[in-house]
Amino acid sequence: MNTFLLPDLGEGLTEAELVRWLVKVGDVVAVDTPIAEVETAKSIVELPSPYAGVIEELHGEPGTTVPVGKPLITVGDSAGAAGREDPAGSASRGDLAGSAYREEELAGSGNVLVGYGTVESTGAGRRRKPRVSGVSGGSGASGGSESPARVPLVISPLVRRMARDAGIDLHELTGSGPDGLIVRRDVEHAISFRTAPVPQPALEDRTGLHELRRTPMSGFRKAVVATLTRSRAEIPEATTWVDVDATALVELRASLRTATDPGPGLLALMARFVVAGLLKYPELNGYVDTAREELVQYDGVNLGLAAQTDRGLVVPAVGNAHTLTTRGLDAEIRRLTTSARDGRLTQQELTSGTFTLNNYGSFGVDGSAAIINHPQVAILGVGRIIDRPWVVDGEIAVRKLTQLSLVFDHRVCDGGTAAAFLRFVADAFENPASVFADL
Repeated sequence: MNTFLLPDLGEGLTEAELVRWLVKVGDVVAVDTPIAEVETAKSIVELPSPYAGVIEELHGEPGTTVPVGKPLITVGDSAGAAGREDPAGSASRGDLAGSAYREEELAGSGNVLVGYGTVESTGAGRRRKPRVSGVSGGSGASGGSESPARVPLVISPLVRRMARDAGIDLHELTGSGPDGLIVRRDVEHAISFRTAPVPQPALEDRTGLHELRRTPMSGFRKAVVATLTRSRAEIPEATTWVDVDATALVELRASLRTATDPGPGLLALMARFVVAGLLKYPELNGYVDTAREELVQYDGVNLGLAAQTDRGLVVPAVGNAHTLTTRGLDAEIRRLTTSARDGRLTQQELTSGTFTLNNYGSFGVDGSAAIINHPQVAILGVGRIIDRPWVVDGEIAVRKLTQLSLVFDHRVCDGGTAAAFLRFVADAFENPASVFADL
């Protein structure tokens, strides 16, 4: 039997949260068969099995945190599983093939049971104890030779399924059947005990309220907290904003759409103007080297795009965005967005950004004083685009307005540079055709 330990996932990560199992006890796996998805502080990783054989045990429930070096799965010898036989003498593989199980009624109990190996019949109405095989080192053992606390004694597929569906760990149950056999009533008792009303917790002193729930922080959330806390602690930030008439931008987006080509999206157009602004004002596209007391500017732009996912806010970056056309930006933005929602972003995509564009207008809000994504030095937010009254040529007209807000590190530039960058992007939104002529 082999036990697969959570491997070192690199980047100094010391733990991972178990998202979901891709296998179950009794499955036959080959080398490199995906067995689990784990979430690190960086992304979701699919782990392959380094062993071939039968899954004997899954160590941990989804949602738990597993330290590096701790057990994930135990894999038994597949040859031992193939050698299990049924009462008729044909090969039986227990959980590996549900139809190979022989269910028998436990006399007098009304509970269905079955062995990993065989149930021997000694005549009508008489049965011997189940013989357990393949649960310790791949060799056969009698029911009384294994500790029920370590290996759950012989159970039927029905009982096993009941426990799995209810989230009951069979290793924690003490069987009431012969020789500690776990039967249906044991699982039902565990379910009823777990769902029984629990005493109301004491009132919290400060608020006088009961706590509704406590949710442990995932590794991903811990990383977000650390980054944002460091940003607030180290960066003397300032915010500037401007209302923008984006009517021409929306019209340009519509003009690029055809019956056969959807054309670049609004976010790609915005990104194109932001990249152009950063090339013009590179102070906002860099970082502060505090150890050497130097301001560093990058030769090129990796544009970070804030994206909300089920696991929280992530900021994947479009690498070398300054070399892409607007269509190229659109394709890469769509790819990164899909990868973010699927939890498939790479370490490089998550950490290589040099500036962040945050389209919080997608949440239906007008403005926000965002937190800079450390170690970057600025973040530009775009609010929702809505119809509002606006003065055009001395007359009130209905226009499509949005708000741009720039949060910047005051160490890298003064307000004049930040305002000039913001005004450049705002002018591009208001007169996109003229700006495109210069790009």
